Amino acid sequence: MRFSLHRLALAGLSMFSVTSWGDEPVAIDIKRLSMDTALVIARAAVSECRKQGIQIGVVVMDRGGRTQVALRDTVAADITLRSAEEKAYAALSFNVPTSELGARADSPLGRLDGLVMLPGGLPIQAAGEIFGAVGVSGAPSGKVDEDCAAAGIKAVIDDLEMG
Repeated sequence: MRFSLHRLALAGLSMFSVTSWGDEPVAIDIKRLSMDTALVIARAAVSECRKQGIQIGVVVMDRGGRTQVALRDTVAADITLRSAEEKAYAALSFNVPTSELGARADSPLGRLDGLVMLPGGLPIQAAGEIFGAVGVSGAPSGKVDEDCAAAGIKAVIDDLEMG
């Protein structure tokens, strides 16, 4: 008798679970940046830093964490691209500007390979969607890196908001 009640309970739970899954769509739409849009973001970030006489590296990452565009200005140090990529990945992973991650930087999470929790990385968000992230490195301060990254996003935000 106990076995039968147990089987009946399991059958009821599995029916409930299938019903819940049945309410989910079979597929979902995911917004992605076009290559041209990612390039506009990167070029606008470089342009903003150039106005200040600063040469940088910039990486625009898609929402899956893959580099979509990477630009290094003429005399920017080689390391700027790696740092920019890791800032973008941290911003994407936590969905916040990397300037807000300082408290986590000295934690086990902050020491994971591939994450740089210094200012200069911003998530790219518009119309309730996460499109990816941008990371900038090479300016004399993280604030300037972040300002240049913000200029990149600003160059396309209206288009992203409109869809």
